[in-house]
Amino acid sequence: MAQKKMILDLDTGIDDALALAYAVGDPNVDLIGIISSYGNTLVTTAAQNSLNLLHLLGADDVPVFLGESHSSTTDHFDVMEISQLIHGKNGVGEVALATAPRAVEAQSGVDFLIEAAHQYGDDLIFIPTGPLTNLATAIKKDPEVAQLIGNTTLMGGALTVPGNVTPFTEANIHQDPEDADYAFTHQKNLTMVGLDVTLRTLLTKKETAAWRALGTVAATKYADLMDFYIDAYYNLDIDKKGAALHDPLAVAVGIDPSYVTTMPLAMHVTYDRESGDYGRTIGDKEKLLEPTTTKAAILVDTDRFVTDFQQLMLKVLA
Repeated sequence: MAQKKMILDLDTGIDDALALAYAVGDPNVDLIGIISSYGNTLVTTAAQNSLNLLHLLGADDVPVFLGESHSSTTDHFDVMEISQLIHGKNGVGEVALATAPRAVEAQSGVDFLIEAAHQYGDDLIFIPTGPLTNLATAIKKDPEVAQLIGNTTLMGGALTVPGNVTPFTEANIHQDPEDADYAFTHQKNLTMVGLDVTLRTLLTKKETAAWRALGTVAATKYADLMDFYIDAYYNLDIDKKGAALHDPLAVAVGIDPSYVTTMPLAMHVTYDRESGDYGRTIGDKEKLLEPTTTKAAILVDTDRFVTDFQQLMLKVLA
């Protein structure tokens, strides 16, 4: 078993499915659990998608836990229409997956994270690829969590490029800016892998054709869901060159930070709805002279990452 332990926090849509496969396949980490979140789909759908994908990949030993079902400032969550167009109404590109034999765990995702933080400390890598509600909730319940987790690498935010929901705001942060701000300003050893770098990592149907050629059920299903994603990017005019590897890049950086160039920056998230930049991830001018514990990825070794990602996927799906 690898020394480094990983927990994924997924709102399991298509790029989350890729992140899950990457974490299952990378020998440098031991995937000890997945916490479900809301965003690309409902929290319960995300949890079942994760279970079904783990089953598809022969990883039924990995437990899945339910996280928070909505932000701390709302009483429910509705999936955005654009999310359904990009990820499909079922979250995985309308691909039918066999139902996993394993059920969601009785323990809450927040309690699982707190327990793991105390058990593994510096050896724990936490990768949230949706809103940061679960992380913020865990810190509020047990403030030691902020100091204990060795490496938190999130997919979300935008610092040097426009957001994809508003000119300032990226989708994951937009779901819960208040808790995102709480996580950014409390969690130590936090790295933001945002649109600045993820939009530079594109997969095309050339790569999914290579998956399909493997001839396995897993390869065919993953090629089908990724082709749906690539088509959505094209049809919605998001990017006609391919589809971004948002969430798997966060997993890769969590394992090997050398994929990206980062800038140390004490960051926060604006959540005043009257400010005009609601949900913006930006440096805190009040902390410019203080030591920083957060970093923002601003450049990525695109060719190296996409090549490494494809090679790992070919092994996982074979």
